[in-house]
Amino acid sequence: MFLKAKRLYRLALGPVLMLLSLASAGALAANAKVNEVNMPPGVTEIGHRIYDLHMIILWICVIIGLLVFGVMFYSIYYHRKSRGVTPATFHESTRVEIAWTVVPFLILIGMAVPATSTLLDIYDFDDAELDIMVTGYQWKWKYEYLNEEGENVVFFSNLRTPQSEIYNTELKGEHYLLEVDEPVVIPVDTKVRFLVTANDVIHSWWVPELAVKKDAIPGFINETWSKASEIGIYRGQCAELCGRDHGFMPIVVNVVSQEDYDVWLSQKQAEAAEIKELMAQTFSLDELMQRGKTVYERNCQACHGANGEGGVGTAIAGGAIATGEVSGHLEVGINGVPGTAMQAFGGQLNDVDMAAVITYQRNAFGNNMGDMVQPIDVFNHKRG
Repeated sequence: MFLKAKRLYRLALGPVLMLLSLASAGALAANAKVNEVNMPPGVTEIGHRIYDLHMIILWICVIIGLLVFGVMFYSIYYHRKSRGVTPATFHESTRVEIAWTVVPFLILIGMAVPATSTLLDIYDFDDAELDIMVTGYQWKWKYEYLNEEGENVVFFSNLRTPQSEIYNTELKGEHYLLEVDEPVVIPVDTKVRFLVTANDVIHSWWVPELAVKKDAIPGFINETWSKASEIGIYRGQCAELCGRDHGFMPIVVNVVSQEDYDVWLSQKQAEAAEIKELMAQTFSLDELMQRGKTVYERNCQACHGANGEGGVGTAIAGGAIATGEVSGHLEVGINGVPGTAMQAFGGQLNDVDMAAVITYQRNAFGNNMGDMVQPIDVFNHKRG
């Protein structure tokens, strides 16, 4: 009795799974742009080719499934024992053996040829017009434009979603966890090569609509490329489980016209020149506090709290580091604390921002140490 029930269960399960697969495939094909389950065609030629391959192979699988299950159900129903059908006694058929060998072979060849051609193009990095180094950090991305016209254009891209949305004290915005303070900017119709690596653990740089997904591995540089054909904003995420707060590591790429890109590049180069000039200046306490507050909110608040009360990181308010020797505070800020969540910010913040945020931490949250750290102090500490 149990064996009969088991057979009936298997017979019933097959049609149900088949119907679910067909319904899903039909929904995806009918409304692929709206249905987020399916992969997006994207805005690159390679992306469209990958999408077309995906849909063609999906329908090949559907047709094979219909044929196989159709023959199986036909045989079960019309050749069942209750109809008095006598089973055939043949042991083997040369024609059938040839057919079920040749037909799958031809199907696989038909899928392999366009797939191999597309794969070769995916790994064709030649003739790139712009090179961008992408470095993954916990939990942000660093972008460095390597071409001569992009010299000195280096910046970090951090999550911009406010803590109030993350902790549900305010309604979540349209681009919750998918918005950054500094997006990558690239020109439209330009082949851009991305050199992807990581500073700490394995990350993965993934922007679906640009048809790019590449692991960022410490000590290795992987390559990928994209050539967007449409102006717009395209969002992605780190696709590798890189530790706590992995979901707070978004990617935003702005594809703009060549004219807008040139304007943006000029602005970034002007900012770099301004920072270089600021390095030689001496700032007042008010100037350092004002700049330091902005830096703190962008880089430190998530771990140390809005009021320096601590959380993932230790408390700043009344903390031993912020109220101790300035040199010790600089050491922690620049080189981090190994084995903890405290990263080394010496390569992430310029000397002006580092001086400002150290000054802010030593004088905010009731610490009131009266200390001022200047950019030259940061420079000397790094050199020493």
